[in-house]
Amino acid sequence: MSFDREWMYTMRLTSNGLFNPAFVSCVAYFLDFVFDNPNNIHKRTKDGVENLVIKCPCVDCKNRRYKTRAEVEFHLYHKGFVDDYKVWYLHGESLHTQDVGQCSNPLPSSVARQDVDDDHGQYNGYEEMVMETMHQSHHPYYQQEPQDPNQTAKKFYTMLSQANEPLWIGSENASTLSIATRLLNWKSDCNISDSAFDKLLVIIKDILPDGEKLSRNFYETKKILKPLELPSERIHVCKNHCMLFNGEYSHLERCRVCNENRYKERGNKIPKLVMTYMPIGPRLQRLFYSKKIAKHLTWHADHVRQPEKMSHPSEGQAWNHFDSVFPDFAQETRNVRIGLCTDGFTPNQSSATPYSCWPVFITVYNLPPWLALKEQYVQLPLIIPGPKDPTHNLDVFLQPLINELKMLFADGIETYDAYRRNNFQMRVVLLWTVSDFPAYGMLSGWSTRGKLACPYCSDKSGSFRLSFGRKQCWFDCHRQHLPSKHCFLKDGINFRKGVTVPSVRPIPYPTGEEIWQTIQHFPTVYQGIPYVKGCKKPTGFGETHNWVKKSIFWELSIYNVNVFF
Repeated sequence: MSFDREWMYTMRLTSNGLFNPAFVSCVAYFLDFVFDNPNNIHKRTKDGVENLVIKCPCVDCKNRRYKTRAEVEFHLYHKGFVDDYKVWYLHGESLHTQDVGQCSNPLPSSVARQDVDDDHGQYNGYEEMVMETMHQSHHPYYQQEPQDPNQTAKKFYTMLSQANEPLWIGSENASTLSIATRLLNWKSDCNISDSAFDKLLVIIKDILPDGEKLSRNFYETKKILKPLELPSERIHVCKNHCMLFNGEYSHLERCRVCNENRYKERGNKIPKLVMTYMPIGPRLQRLFYSKKIAKHLTWHADHVRQPEKMSHPSEGQAWNHFDSVFPDFAQETRNVRIGLCTDGFTPNQSSATPYSCWPVFITVYNLPPWLALKEQYVQLPLIIPGPKDPTHNLDVFLQPLINELKMLFADGIETYDAYRRNNFQMRVVLLWTVSDFPAYGMLSGWSTRGKLACPYCSDKSGSFRLSFGRKQCWFDCHRQHLPSKHCFLKDGINFRKGVTVPSVRPIPYPTGEEIWQTIQHFPTVYQGIPYVKGCKKPTGFGETHNWVKKSIFWELSIYNVNVFF
């Protein structure tokens, strides 16, 4: 048996940057050697519990910090040994030791020892996920028995491993997956054409050594990443935003509401309007596949709350009220709470050719505040195509998302948690929407125009019409919210001339149940009833309420309407 300790620096990772399982037996040999010598062990008491600790020889601790056996084991797996420590003089050996032993446990013959660079930290996100999955079972902080990933997660990890093969024999820092992602990212950032991309690949292939596995053209490069794609669905839409041609109506060639033709011309089967829907369930699952992100997805329950300060929506009344109504949902802290945001924009930045496009964003509020609104954690389930503003027919486009949200709340989907190493049934709930006032009217069904535009004050807002312009005005409507003895209440000079507010009474805001009693018989715009300007409004519109429709979001409140409104 050889008497060198090169395994400390050459065996931890394979040539393509993945964790080498053979390294486990060598670390076990080192720890057994250290704990067999009582002089190396110290006692540390923390929170009334006594632990045996030794100096940790990892790259970060550098034999300066004391850790438990499990912590040292994890550090060595994750970071490797400190440089030039082949003689374990801080763990019981003499500096003059000549017979430096190697791991005594035999290594599998199929595992070859590879030389790797000392810098092991340069991985892209996908490579790091593969490495974490292969050695995360040794993390000392897991309390439950580890579980194997479910079939969906296992297929994903296997796919990453297969795509992470070296670009050529002997390549240590380049893999087919990393090079494909970097090249496609460069192509997108620099707006490179397909033909220029293909010509560049020919030049690079001539430079690389024999046996290289670089793709030959743009098509093959995209094909490498094809297995990593998330599902999406193209749905045909009526040109007038009346209905979606999917589900039981996927066979129709004319709109069942306005009788508009589905296709541009007969026989060519080219739809007039198409919407792309990207399901959020698989995308939320991917967040749990990364150990680092999965750890943050319970921050809302793990962080320390400061008294009289609100640092996260989980400390607000809406969040806590939902937890009290659905304790079974709140019990699993990994269940996802999301918010929805939408607004229109003109993608071409041109007023000459107006085109209104409406993206719908999903924000994950489980994450800490500094991550929740980062670009990589915001989902884009659908983009409502233009060129016309969808107005209150926005509900037609939201049907696939609402149907998926109902499924995710009621049943959930099995998800593998890479941080806790187990599978759980992930459920999702939409807690609130975030939008400007016009978009609020489209989402809620409450018209934000006229004298009842305010959804809280309604007919008690005190709005009035201008004498000459005949426009509705809300000037001087705020004094009714001041304290009862405020000096502004009796001021008839600096506000509306001669108008005072004699008494202040709190406005009773309607509850969800009261709103439901009002609108439960109102029409919807996604069940064959279109909404167009000038259409007949529900009874009492503009007098006792400003509801123009029953919003599709009421389908999410079937369990308890007071939770969502």
